[in-house]
Amino acid sequence: MFQVSLYIDPATASYVLQIIVGVTIACGAAIGVFWNKIKRFLRKKKEESLSPAQQMEKSGQGELGEKEVITAEDLLGDEK
Repeated sequence: MFQVSLYIDPATASYVLQIIVGVTIACGAAIGVFWNKIKRFLRKKKEESLSPAQQMEKSGQGELGEKEVITAEDLLGDEK
């Protein structure tokens, strides 16, 4: 029978390891990008089902579409 003995030098093993790690990181980044797109799409669908008054309340906008300014006094409250 044939006896096969293979030798992989350290440089080749290092290169293969770099390829595996690079592919893993690239897949993770791609999943993260698409996950954010999916979440944004679902959030948009949910906001479309809300009434205009609920949308303004959720976004923190006033009646004229202006954003409300929150000051430190608003956060601390009246403790006089």
